Amino acid sequence: IDVRADFYVELTSEDEILTLIHGQLKDHPDFLIMGGGSNVLFVKDYQGLVIRMANKGIRVIGDSDKHVTLQVSAGEVWDELVNYCVRNNFGGLENLSMIPGSAGAAPIQNIGAYGAELKDHFKALEAVDLSSGEKRKFSLSECEFAYRNSIFKNEMKGQYLILNITLELDKDPGIHTDYGIIKQELKAMDVDKPDIRAIRDAVCNIRSRKLPDPEELGNGGSFFKNPVISNDKYHMLNKDFPAIVSFPQGDTHHKLAAGWLIEQCGWKGYRKGDAGVHQNQALVLVNYGTASGQEILDLSFEIQKSVDEMFGVKLEREINVI
Repeated sequence: IDVRADFYVELTSEDEILTLIHGQLKDHPDFLIMGGGSNVLFVKDYQGLVIRMANKGIRVIGDSDKHVTLQVSAGEVWDELVNYCVRNNFGGLENLSMIPGSAGAAPIQNIGAYGAELKDHFKALEAVDLSSGEKRKFSLSECEFAYRNSIFKNEMKGQYLILNITLELDKDPGIHTDYGIIKQELKAMDVDKPDIRAIRDAVCNIRSRKLPDPEELGNGGSFFKNPVISNDKYHMLNKDFPAIVSFPQGDTHHKLAAGWLIEQCGWKGYRKGDAGVHQNQALVLVNYGTASGQEILDLSFEIQKSVDEMFGVKLEREINVI
């Protein structure tokens, strides 16, 4: 999407952050903190200041028989971090391979994929209060992680700039193949006893097939969250749609596959002008070239309406609309 910001700054150090807070930030009350920009849809030019963390560094700050603790700078590319961990046999992030974005953005929505979430190996983060310049440490519980959610999307939204995150990884890693598609991919790879490298390879294979490369076809990944519904609602839907794709969430709820719901409504492969729905994954909205952000957003409204009409399920956006 071709949009412009009035002002843009990349920060590589705490000194630069303090300079920003005590300088330009006072002159620009309208600002947006952005990681890699991979989960953002702009529908118009941004009349304010865009701030992007670009600090780098991965440090081992704890080491025991079972675990290694890493402190990761916010500007690190997420998938490069995952690759680093797999190369060193630090287990826990391999199911989160190929998620675009930065390490500092990962806690904002508690990124997750294929049965794993950031919170599973998260310990803490450091952030700077944008009003005072003071540093604060947030523990796992203080982040209030939920499905694609955290305190930083709610009451703390726009108040803190994340400096780094601390993760605890497994030295003797187990593997997570709860999602059937991973089991299927490992079988196709002829892997009987997978390690975390095989899991990463399987996830990368799956994502490469299902999700378009944003460098080649504009997209923001999964546009909608997978809806979570009560068991009663699930059983009602299951009677009418026996093939419905779902995953139990404890004893009281089920998570539905939003992509499956959208596909059943006939949207997969749909195109109107240059705004469309990806041909291999109905959860991904794409820009074939010159679509505006508003055209992508309007298409998403149509999809939400049709899913609600067919299934009585309201889809929530995962993408942040600016």
